Amino acid sequence: MRIARWSHDGAVGEGFVIDDRVVRFPRGMTVADVLAAGLAELPALAAEVVGEAAASAVPLDSVELLAPLVPASVRDFVAFEEHVEGVTASVDGASHVADEWYEFPTFYFTNPHSIIATGAEVRPPATERLDFELEVGAVIGAVAGSDGRALAPADAASHIFGYTIFNDWSARDVQGREMKVRLGPAKGKDFATTLGPWIVTADEFDDLVDDEGFLPIRMEVSVNGRRVGNDLLSNMGWPFGDLVAYASRDSRVVPGDVLGSGTAGNGGCLAELWGRAGELTPPPLAAGDEVVMRVERVGEIRNVVGRAHGVPAIPPAQRRSRARERT
Repeated sequence: MRIARWSHDGAVGEGFVIDDRVVRFPRGMTVADVLAAGLAELPALAAEVVGEAAASAVPLDSVELLAPLVPASVRDFVAFEEHVEGVTASVDGASHVADEWYEFPTFYFTNPHSIIATGAEVRPPATERLDFELEVGAVIGAVAGSDGRALAPADAASHIFGYTIFNDWSARDVQGREMKVRLGPAKGKDFATTLGPWIVTADEFDDLVDDEGFLPIRMEVSVNGRRVGNDLLSNMGWPFGDLVAYASRDSRVVPGDVLGSGTAGNGGCLAELWGRAGELTPPPLAAGDEVVMRVERVGEIRNVVGRAHGVPAIPPAQRRSRARERT
């Protein structure tokens, strides 16, 4: 099943995408309500709208799709070894994967308040190295009897309600400056993350999941109609169940959390290609560029890059006396 949020005639709708139409959830429910109910309850909810679908459905091409959920939190992993190899070369001049990468699936928290939808204009910060990142996001739903804490990998996979496409927009020069402080990334990342076009429920992929839990679906990204990168999601170093389990360690995952796979290899972002080429080829994104991502069985998202926001200046740090007493 596909579930989505949309705008139509000035109102926000939340519900199912059925063929080429959208139909609202029963009883005024929202995507957040459905995630809190859990994947096991979805067939019964879908059955409630079968009779209504013909009468109340709206053509999909007449609505504006919104981001498919308002996330509770967004964790973004770095789970593709090939991506790490390329990006480290763009930063350090030589490809290197730290031994620590292999130990645990590392992630950072990004901004749940900067989520944008397919079709939205991307407004980056002032940057000369704007980049995309091709990812898949796993959306967490409720599981009866679980509070989402300290999950084992085998149990964690059942908390995945569904999948969406995830574009982690990045200002690489801003990000690089921040990482030199040994903290971040922050403003190099948190200006925009695209999720969409909808959530496809996890059961739609049951026939593809292999014995180790990996999902070999095709992913690709193009800029202005030219394909830049493509990969299989199964090239992650860990299956999604392991990512969910690690996120829940000494913490919790809750309905509405989104976990990004990290950037695909083989051109999943420009920085990887810059590292391999030793130069900015292909060039960084610029205003007017259109980035399109497609993921097998999920769909397509597309965004056009806009111009950078004007922002108030913040002065540099002031040198202080380090006095311990008032003078």
